[in-house]
Amino acid sequence: MAKEWKAEELVKMSGAYWAGCALQAGVALDLFTLLGKEPKGMPALARALDCNEEALAVLVTALRAHELLDTQGDRVCVPESALRLLSRESPEYTGFIISHHAQIMQNWLRLPETVRKGRTAKRSESVFTEDEKEREDFLMGMFNVASLQADAVASGLNFSGRARLIDIGGGPGTYAVYFCRHNPALKAVVFDLPGSAPAARKCIARFGLEDRITFHSGNFMIDPLPEYFDVAWISQVIHGENAEDAAALIAAAAACLNPGGLLCVQEFTLYDDRSGPRHAALFGLNMLVGTPGGKAYTSREIQDMMKAAGVVDVRDAGLDLPMDCRVFIGETGR
Repeated sequence: MAKEWKAEELVKMSGAYWAGCALQAGVALDLFTLLGKEPKGMPALARALDCNEEALAVLVTALRAHELLDTQGDRVCVPESALRLLSRESPEYTGFIISHHAQIMQNWLRLPETVRKGRTAKRSESVFTEDEKEREDFLMGMFNVASLQADAVASGLNFSGRARLIDIGGGPGTYAVYFCRHNPALKAVVFDLPGSAPAARKCIARFGLEDRITFHSGNFMIDPLPEYFDVAWISQVIHGENAEDAAALIAAAAACLNPGGLLCVQEFTLYDDRSGPRHAALFGLNMLVGTPGGKAYTSREIQDMMKAAGVVDVRDAGLDLPMDCRVFIGETGR
């Protein structure tokens, strides 16, 4: 049955970005980190942040309304659960992905023009950027997103008996870290552009895995991949490429495996009839406005690319993951 829309639902959907912008502003001002040190009254808070007090009070009100801030008497404070995620001093800081979302907002403002005229001419965000903060926000934002499900993925996939894994386009190496933590005999290589190396090495060192995970610089669309791996992991990479290049990458990944090696592809995945789900569908728009040829792929498209690369017994791993993520696995011929 078709949904019966109400006007107020459309208005709410149209203005949903307001809350996101308020959160992004709080992160950009580093408001949560400052208040995490000690609660402050509005005059002191405005001075510390070098902000107009009246305007800052409006932002504080909006963040209080969303329960991201609170008050203790006449002082502003941060609830513990929000502080854990929004203070830069917390190991669970998720501000990187929030900052990244703010950086790509201009792309979305051009959506009508992009739909009329077609693709953007170049990637607007990624490790290709020369802006160090933007690159850090992108890479560590990928760590934020991957961390939401990496433990479930690593525990849900059986890598027993597998000795070497390559994380292709692995950025900060989040999945390599989690796979190695769940599989004590496993060693891994993170293969990505040189700009990813500092973030990856920092992440690997944070988990004390320098003796088991190494970083190999290269462009997976140009440079040959290292060989003789038992597992190839490609997570949230092919959506940045057109169908031809995505298929070529999957074929290269299959070719770098030992006989009987396991190829795993994770993506925000569309239903085969392209009716949804919502996050994957919206992510397809994100690729439209932000890349020359990237797109969200359907389950059938991903599995067909794997089969065309000579991978057998291709299947959905059946993991229950957030954000419409699916993992597809198969083996190379023996």
